Amino acid sequence: MPSRTADDISARRAAELRAALEHHNYRYFVLDDPQVPDAEYDRLLRELRDLESAHPSLVTADSPTQRVGGAAADEFAEARHRQPMLSLDNAFSEEDVTAFDRRVRERLGTDAAIDYSAEPKLDGLAISVIWEHGVFTRAATRGDGVTGEDVTANVRTIPSLPLRLRGAAPALLEARGEVFMPVAGFERLNREAAARGDKVFVNPRNAAAGSLRQLDPKVTASRPLDIYFYALGALEGAPLPQRHSEVLEMLRGLGLRVSPETRRVQGVAGCLAYYAALGARRAGLPHQIDGVVYKVDDLAAQRALGFVSRAPRWAVAHKFPADEALTVVREVGFQVGRTGALTPVARLEPVFVGGVTVSNATLHNIDEIERKGLRIGDTVVVRRAGDVIPEVARVLLDRRPADAREVRLPSDCPVCGSPVERDPEAAVARCTGGYRCSAQRKERLRHFAARRALDVEGLGERLVEQLVDADLVQTPADLFQLDRATLAGLDRMGEKSADNLLAALAKARETTLPRFLFALGIREVGEATAVALAAHFGDLAALMEADLGAVQQVPDVGPVVAARVVEYFADPAHRDMIMRLREAGVRWPASAPAVAESPPPLAGLTWVLTGSLASMDRGAAEDALRALGARVSGSVSKKTDFVVAGSDAGSKLRKAEELGVRVLDEPTLLRTLETKRPPD
Repeated sequence: MPSRTADDISARRAAELRAALEHHNYRYFVLDDPQVPDAEYDRLLRELRDLESAHPSLVTADSPTQRVGGAAADEFAEARHRQPMLSLDNAFSEEDVTAFDRRVRERLGTDAAIDYSAEPKLDGLAISVIWEHGVFTRAATRGDGVTGEDVTANVRTIPSLPLRLRGAAPALLEARGEVFMPVAGFERLNREAAARGDKVFVNPRNAAAGSLRQLDPKVTASRPLDIYFYALGALEGAPLPQRHSEVLEMLRGLGLRVSPETRRVQGVAGCLAYYAALGARRAGLPHQIDGVVYKVDDLAAQRALGFVSRAPRWAVAHKFPADEALTVVREVGFQVGRTGALTPVARLEPVFVGGVTVSNATLHNIDEIERKGLRIGDTVVVRRAGDVIPEVARVLLDRRPADAREVRLPSDCPVCGSPVERDPEAAVARCTGGYRCSAQRKERLRHFAARRALDVEGLGERLVEQLVDADLVQTPADLFQLDRATLAGLDRMGEKSADNLLAALAKARETTLPRFLFALGIREVGEATAVALAAHFGDLAALMEADLGAVQQVPDVGPVVAARVVEYFADPAHRDMIMRLREAGVRWPASAPAVAESPPPLAGLTWVLTGSLASMDRGAAEDALRALGARVSGSVSKKTDFVVAGSDAGSKLRKAEELGVRVLDEPTLLRTLETKRPPD
């Protein structure tokens, strides 16, 4: 009797899981409006699969574990696939990948390392596309794996899809691929939708699916869709390659886009090395991926391995840690930044997302809270990709508890008690305490000592915390009054560390006017604007006495930035601090103001930066180039003059090499910025 009760409980749970998964499939595939993140769906599917594995009698023909995707939408004609479009089993750990490889070798009867094709798992919409005698004839979504939706008219609008194949085309080619929306295009689409007051998309995958399934192809044509191909469905009138990697080369040769990230690797070690390398670059890729796919490269071995009911035995998807997860907002606090801006932060029930445990997430500003309708106690979707700060992506209103509380902007600073002011035309609220606010003081001191400012080596976050908490430093000028005994008495300092910091402060006294202006932390004044101000006025005294009209004469300085500059230097406290810094010996070489008629040294030259720079942030490098008159672009074309390639440079470097654009290294860029002359 107890076992029958246990069986009944298992059967009821399996039915609940099947119903929930079918509901989420419908929301995801048909309505393009998912209610839960992928990680939650995967968790439910794993629970059902484990339950059915333990109780085989619970497996039903309509279980989500036995089929792929959802039903075709009524609005589109049905399209039957020549070969089923099946999905892949998932691996979530190195152990899962090792077990997959072991099963492959056991079934093939070999101890030798297997060659695999390793590819990114694009987060888009699976599609089957057919060309007959080289001419595009049909495209269909995956649907239920056997029958999909005919979306030929919409796929035809994707610019990267060839309507006619290149070279000697086979009589028939069916290629499988993924329609996706690049991140930049997705962000632009959402900005435009928000400006019109329209609903924004949740993520690029949803945007791609919704765009591809528009009834009006003109709407699809207006969306920034792209497509990569990754498999062969059918081939007639041409010899079949022997390896999957050769299939990809054949597709490339016919003019189809294939991910440039595909690699042929050997054994488990090769697979895991590829996974780690691509995962490290995931956040910087131009499109979203949620894992990598390993496929046995030998096609004869694929045929020998065959399929289970819903997936091939010769391939597996190794998923990245989920970058979205569900959790509950327990409280909302407010952090105070360098300029006094109050940033609301959600205090969360800890949740594992993006490879780490997250307990805080940014809410950006009070307008964002109001737009999302968030309340304390709500269940939310938290998003984290790569090293990006976790954020609350959306609120699940249907899970709101009865005692949920509204979030209110504080009228006084939570750190120093100064009044909080909010510009009615801006979303940001600010503490008015300035250096009186310890939170602002800490951030301003860190900014003042940063590498791109006065570069005070050794003045890190922990030491700044101690100096402010002990009330030893009120403004940056006080840094130069610190003595050896005071510093040595601080926690974890000692005399040697004190001497090192005093030496760094002495070195920081010798600087440049642009660095000094940037170090002051004037609102809206970044490195490029600081360079422009210094070049225009040539002298700090002239800038401090300039009125609004005079500051607006500086190239690329508009009325908002000019007003911030004039406002900063009109404050007696700021003028006193600058006087004390000069008295402490902070100085820079004198220079003459720029002649207004002289053209900037890099005027008329178009630059593109790609990859990571070791000596500076890429944004700072772009600002510095613009300050010298250069045009900085995000894409490479025949009109590009120079491409600066840092480490891990990608497709932009390849495009530059294809077009014959001159490629520079980082030292050449630094020489250009230092000499203010174009490269030789």
